[in-house]
Amino acid sequence: MKNLHKSSFVVVAMLLASPALAAEVGFFSLNNTDFVVSISFVLFIGVLLYFGVPKLIGKMLDDRADAIKTEIDEARALQEEAKTILASYERKRKEVAEQSEGIITQAKEEAQLAANAAKETLKATIARRLQAATDQIQSAQDAAVREVKDKAVTIAIAAAGDVIASNMAAKEGNALIDAAIKDVGAKLH
Repeated sequence: MKNLHKSSFVVVAMLLASPALAAEVGFFSLNNTDFVVSISFVLFIGVLLYFGVPKLIGKMLDDRADAIKTEIDEARALQEEAKTILASYERKRKEVAEQSEGIITQAKEEAQLAANAAKETLKATIARRLQAATDQIQSAQDAAVREVKDKAVTIAIAAAGDVIASNMAAKEGNALIDAAIKDVGAKLH
């Protein structure tokens, strides 16, 4: 009822302020198009009010506002969830980066240890081979010296035998040979 009074007040105010009042034909005449349009407008507003269109429009707008609010809340929830997931992935990425740095550091240390071990092994191998070569050289030298000594002894014995045989008698020569054999036997054993 209050809405009807407010609406009728608005209609009356519009009619009074209408330029149709200044027209030569009376305002309340059906020949006046302004009056007919004003009555049609008032009737249209009345029909809208009678069927509760403003309430329906208000309800539709409220429902739409609630739907928008719900969508905004859902969007905020999704945004929070996305932030949580992003933070989780950032933590995981950091952990993976730290682990990879640790793995790289450990691999470098292991590679350095392996290189050092290989160097030591190579040094030991070279030292063994060098010692073996030195031993072989020394053995060859010793064998050569022995061979030379043996040849020298053989030649000296033969030369001494020739000298003694030409200068000595047979008895003295036999005594000298026996002494030399004992002396050589003692030196060789």
